[in-house]
Amino acid sequence: MKLFRATKERPPLSPDRAAVRKKIEEYERLGDDYFSQNVEDDPPSRALQPDEVDYLCKKWGNKWNRMKARVMRRVMTHTGRKYYNIQVKGKENLRGLRHGGAIFTSNHFAFLENGAIEIASRMAPGRHRFHYVIREGNYFMDGTFGFLLRHCDTLPLPSCLHTMKKFNEAMATLLKKGHHILIYPEQSMWYNYKKPRPLQIGAFHMAAKNGVPVVPCFVSLTECGDWEENGEPHMHYTVHVMPPIYPDPKKTLRENAELMRRTNEQFCREAYERAYGIPLTYTCDEEDEAP
Repeated sequence: MKLFRATKERPPLSPDRAAVRKKIEEYERLGDDYFSQNVEDDPPSRALQPDEVDYLCKKWGNKWNRMKARVMRRVMTHTGRKYYNIQVKGKENLRGLRHGGAIFTSNHFAFLENGAIEIASRMAPGRHRFHYVIREGNYFMDGTFGFLLRHCDTLPLPSCLHTMKKFNEAMATLLKKGHHILIYPEQSMWYNYKKPRPLQIGAFHMAAKNGVPVVPCFVSLTECGDWEENGEPHMHYTVHVMPPIYPDPKKTLRENAELMRRTNEQFCREAYERAYGIPLTYTCDEEDEAP
């Protein structure tokens, strides 16, 4: 699939997208832990070792590659903003983020929608570098995407415990410097899935541990009448920015993380229902209620 290319004439749905749609329907029907399961046919990967990643970009070669990657991403974000007609609502909720870092969260429904959250992040007062956490396997991709995923302010989430130590240290350093970091608590990407899904605890544990707010975002999708080359409808994006959720210094780390997670889920439910004008329901819930 080529980037930023849509057509008025509807092409047939590609076999891989049809398979993903079927799996999404099945996993929504099953519910519970299936909401966080991967539905894409990703290639096999391996554990990222500590000496393979430079989270804080301390090496000169990586600094040069980061500079090139940032230019490439800036062009892609500018083009993507027009292509997806990205709109941002709730900018007033960013006014309190002038100082200090923050963790942004969002629903995960497309390969490039992190650019929409970056656009929202740039609307906060002050100067904040934007980073985003990526799947470990994406770090090993080839080609232009692989270059961007290794060098454009990304933080691969590792499975190796020694690499995880470096990841946690980098997160703490970046947040202390006042940077914004996007984490997807839904964990996996469900392509063009419009509903918010249950959230994993990791992003909120990280926010509570570092004493920074979580900025909940929900992106609603609007079909514009055009079609992608894979047969999926071309979507326009609206980012709904909700009030930041701050950890309570009187609560424990676990209590804060769980409270922030539940509050984020409630904000996303409300944003979904406002955006689409319908109650949020899932197939698994409907089947549970059936006689």
